[in-house]
Amino acid sequence: MGDSKEAGAESPPTGAAARGGLSLLSQGESEEPSAQGSALFLGGNEVKSRAVVKYSSAPPRTAFARLEEKTDLKLPPANWLRESAKLGPAGTTILGNSKKSKPFSSFGMAYDFIDSVGNDVDVVSDSENIKKLLKIPYSKSHVSMAVHRIGRTLLLDELDIQELFMRSSQTGDWTWLKEFYQRLIDQKWQRKKKSKEHWYQKAILSKFLYYSINGDGAAQPVPSAAEQQESSSSDQTNDSDGASWPAPFEMPSSVSEDPSASSQGSEPLEPSYIVGHVASAPKEQNLTTLFNDGENSQGLKNDFVRNILWTFEDIHMLVGSNMPIFGGGRYPAVSLRLRDNNKPINVLTGIDYWLDNLICNVPELVMCFHVNGIVQKYEMIKTEEIPNLENSNFSTKVIKDIAQNILSFLKSNCTKEGHTYWLFKASGSDIVKLYDLTTLCEETEDKYQNPFTMPVAILLYKVACNMMMKKNQNKKHYGTIRTLLLNCVKLLDKSRHPQIIASANYMLSELFQLDEPKKEESSESPLNENSDESYSEEEEEMPDSDENGSYSTSSDPSDDNKAVAIIKSVGELSVPEKYKSIHQIRPSCTFPVCHDTEERCRLVLSYVLEGLKSVDSSIKKESDLPAADPNTPIPLKYEDESTRGGPEGLEKQMALFLDKMGSLQKGNYSSQSGMIPGSWQHKMKLQLILKSSKAYYVLSDAAMSLQKYGRALRYIKLALQSHDTYCCLCTNMLSEVLLFLSQYLTLCGDIQLMLAQNANNRAAHLEEFNYQTKEDQEILHSLHRESSCQGFAWATDLSTDLESQLSVSCKCYEAANEILQFSDLKSQNPEHYVQVLKRMGNVRNEIGVFYMNQAAALQSERVVSKSVSTAEQQLWKKSFSCFEKGIHNFESIDDATNAALLLCNTGRLMRICAQAHCGAGDEFKREFSPEEGLYYNKAVDYYLKALRSLGTRDIHPAVWDSVNWELSTTYFTMATLQQDYAPLSRKAQEQIEKEVSEAMMKSLKYCDVDSASARQPLCQYRAATIHHRLASMYHSCLRNQVGDEHLRKQHRVLADLHYSKAVKLFQLLKDAPCELLRVQLERVAFAEFQMTSQNSNVGKLKTLSGALDIMVRTKHAFQLIRKELVEEFDQPKSDESTPAADSSPSLNREEVIKLLSIFESRLSFLLLQSIKLLSSTKKKTSSNTEEDVVLKTNKQIYSQLLRATANKNATLLERIDVLIHLLDQLARGGGVQ
Repeated sequence: MGDSKEAGAESPPTGAAARGGLSLLSQGESEEPSAQGSALFLGGNEVKSRAVVKYSSAPPRTAFARLEEKTDLKLPPANWLRESAKLGPAGTTILGNSKKSKPFSSFGMAYDFIDSVGNDVDVVSDSENIKKLLKIPYSKSHVSMAVHRIGRTLLLDELDIQELFMRSSQTGDWTWLKEFYQRLIDQKWQRKKKSKEHWYQKAILSKFLYYSINGDGAAQPVPSAAEQQESSSSDQTNDSDGASWPAPFEMPSSVSEDPSASSQGSEPLEPSYIVGHVASAPKEQNLTTLFNDGENSQGLKNDFVRNILWTFEDIHMLVGSNMPIFGGGRYPAVSLRLRDNNKPINVLTGIDYWLDNLICNVPELVMCFHVNGIVQKYEMIKTEEIPNLENSNFSTKVIKDIAQNILSFLKSNCTKEGHTYWLFKASGSDIVKLYDLTTLCEETEDKYQNPFTMPVAILLYKVACNMMMKKNQNKKHYGTIRTLLLNCVKLLDKSRHPQIIASANYMLSELFQLDEPKKEESSESPLNENSDESYSEEEEEMPDSDENGSYSTSSDPSDDNKAVAIIKSVGELSVPEKYKSIHQIRPSCTFPVCHDTEERCRLVLSYVLEGLKSVDSSIKKESDLPAADPNTPIPLKYEDESTRGGPEGLEKQMALFLDKMGSLQKGNYSSQSGMIPGSWQHKMKLQLILKSSKAYYVLSDAAMSLQKYGRALRYIKLALQSHDTYCCLCTNMLSEVLLFLSQYLTLCGDIQLMLAQNANNRAAHLEEFNYQTKEDQEILHSLHRESSCQGFAWATDLSTDLESQLSVSCKCYEAANEILQFSDLKSQNPEHYVQVLKRMGNVRNEIGVFYMNQAAALQSERVVSKSVSTAEQQLWKKSFSCFEKGIHNFESIDDATNAALLLCNTGRLMRICAQAHCGAGDEFKREFSPEEGLYYNKAVDYYLKALRSLGTRDIHPAVWDSVNWELSTTYFTMATLQQDYAPLSRKAQEQIEKEVSEAMMKSLKYCDVDSASARQPLCQYRAATIHHRLASMYHSCLRNQVGDEHLRKQHRVLADLHYSKAVKLFQLLKDAPCELLRVQLERVAFAEFQMTSQNSNVGKLKTLSGALDIMVRTKHAFQLIRKELVEEFDQPKSDESTPAADSSPSLNREEVIKLLSIFESRLSFLLLQSIKLLSSTKKKTSSNTEEDVVLKTNKQIYSQLLRATANKNATLLERIDVLIHLLDQLARGGGVQ
């Protein structure tokens, strides 16, 4: 019957038989208690069977003693019901062979093999229940079983209706089921008593087995009369009282710690689900103790001799068996049966024997025949031959089909976890019905009348807990775990089982990943792909097609509308694959998809709140709120303004905070509710509070990204309040928790900074900040039981003062940084440390700029002649201090770019200080002061440091260009002030000119006119202005200088050079025509000045020609001015105000008129001088045709110019048009040589 290929396909056993292809383990090995179990394979060509012994309490099996013929089994053997070394600790359990299943027997096995439940195993049950189910189509006897679903596993237990109703008549429990049973099934119910024949057969079997283990039993003393009496009633006791229904299973309110959790020295951060076990008494006990504890065991004890993982075809079953197994015969293991020779073996008995041998890996059956208790003969039958025995023929393939169909039927209809289903078939009936007892029970007042409620809840909890512990694979089971826990909580009474409920809610909250909010969206899809592993209580039942399903809830008279499902005829169970399509469908238990972070966090907080309520309700106190500690001041709503908001008050609060953090390192404990450190309440509340703080932190971070800063501050306040409570309860602060606190404070600093920068929307932020949900209030109430939650009040107040907000933000970052210094967190979390310092540097820059702007505002309000005020100086000092600290922060993390920006801001501060000192004294007598020079030079130093910090432009081009521009501006401002307000009282003119020249050249050096950028026009204008100023300075020097011809010549060359450069640069700009015109006019004046020192007419003519050439080149400037005037004139009157605002910076009419008048007078002067010189030259020398043409042209132009200037009514545009026309004539007519 064995299939050697099937055996070889798994793990090869150690012993193998020579015949039949049957594989066995050696005697000792198969009975060894083993966590992994031992595998054996039995089966034929029609069915596959594989068994793994997971646990065995039986001693090494011994050979059975073959009894002599004519042995009278009615006489008790000497060893009957006595302990024996051969029996081992199992004792009479092995040989009692009671067919009676105990209620809850499957739960006892499930607790012992929790790994298998909910995932790998389809069915957990007593082997007797399995056999009874598989014999349904062959048997007329009634079937009554309780079915529970845990994950994909079904737990089957016998539901003894007679025993149940006997109890009901005594206690009043289960009356609703009794009434239901009588109304729908058996109206004349009465207890059926067992026949004398039944007890006679049980006694003979027991004596036979004792004879068989002890061939020389005559040496044993015969039991006394009292023992005989005891033995005669033992079977009856075992059959009735021993298996009687327990009282409704209730857990006391006191529950124990998880030993693994209590052994830890500090609060675990990993999900340690604390309630791994539940206790039955105030003392610490684990679950196993509860279930093995005599009268408290409630029948939840795994008292099977063997627990076997049996795979029958594709069905995986965890089966409990007490069948006696002996050595002897042709194989190392045989089962021993006693048969009445006058009664042939029927099909039911054959199936019974065959299934027992398959389940227990026994390859051979030894049958002892007797007549009226007198032994007749022995017969040995191989297991694979049992289906072919005379009068007991059955098809193993049909048994396989029955098994598959029944499992499909149950799995398709027992869909609700935590519900007790009742599979019932009345005696002699062909109809099998399935009822949902939980639904029926809910119509009554007390759901705890169902004794299965508590064991189911505990099993749901333990299976979920076990799945959570398997971190490498638990994510795909999240949907299953969530369903298990929700159903567990639904079954339990909150007041009776606070620890399990608190722990279950904590585990539910742990299913939602909060540590990685950004990655969560992408990782949610795999959570919904576990459809074949689990099911959902919300799922609707899968409808059956007409061809595949034959159970229904129709209104047929034979049907019962209270039944979940009905099999109309047991014969249908034998039809191959009748329910196969349903068996393959496993509804999914999907993990809820949270579309946004807030939804996910709110779910977590709802579970946390339920957990906190359970913990708080379990702490016995006189009142809900703790009594006030006389040593702790009561926090009041109002505070002295001097200690709140201002930087000085913040300093004090920070000092207190840091003292507190230091004391936490030493392990101080200050709970107000009276929780005992180390108790389950203490540990669980710590875990829940930490989870709530994480959830609020993630909510705050999400609100921050949505720019809802008021909401973000409210959430981070709740996170810090949770953390403050955690600190009060914690006896040994872990570094991970300190890291969380550092992260919370960093985010709080970010929020306060953003609130400071978005002051215009303060009302909306305040409204969001003050709003609070009922859930948040309840969580806060639970926190207030342990702590005042005021530890971080300084960081989470919504201030209306900008300075206060910036200071709070800075203090948050400082606190976060201090926490990182407490332990080795800085080196363990370098990224976070860098972020904290970067933020600290940034906020110090913000504060520095704030004080700097205040100082600038004071300066602008101050009367010009008044000296610098003390308030200004204080603001400078504060600003400088902030910049200095910020620079240090950035330099410590090698952030060159930000350090350069702060150095740049410090330079700007120095320039503001310089400007403050320029106002002293009368404007007319004003000179460039030493203080101004000092501060401008300091500014230059800081800008140069910024450039050194950056190193090269490649590091950050934008910052590099900005620093260069500021440096250029500083040099330019300093040179301009020295030029305009020359300190002649302190320095010689030559020295001032030298310093101005050097400063201007340095300004030019850092003014990049070549690189294309948004700032390029500004740079070009700056460079042109510098060249213009230098040219003017050298021009002035030349006018005022006497003596040293070499120096005069040098100044002349420099002036000419800078004028020409200034013109080139101004010509590149389209919006500086006036500046271009002014430079050109100065060049003309420079030419006129040169002409005064010339004596010869030829030299003067040459200079005049050059001056007129310059005049002609001003045409470009006039064209630009004309274009702008035309654009102004063409614009509609209605739009006058808007474009005027746009064009006014580029064109100043008054300046244009002024420059135009000067231009006309200079052109007139030059033309007149040219005409005079040319006329006098013509008289002295012979006629020159070319000079005649020039003279004639100049006279015409001069004449036209005089007429034009004489016309006082001409508009500005007309005057410009005339000049452009004259300049064209001058250029064409050869007036310019």
